[in-house]
Amino acid sequence: MRAGRLALALAVSALLLTACGGSGDTGSAPASPTPSSTDLARLQKLVDGAESAASSAESDMAHD
Repeated sequence: MRAGRLALALAVSALLLTACGGSGDTGSAPASPTPSSTDLARLQKLVDGAESAASSAESDMAHD
């Protein structure tokens, strides 16, 4: 159980680190120099979710 949760937390973290959150079609439009507030809010939500998953995994590891 502990290994499964740790693996899940690591997978989520890896996904968040590699995902850009874009539409996938970046060849035609240049990147904006500053992210929009909605992009920042979405990224913050993803980071908060990853931190929560990591915290949960650490808590489970401490109990085992």
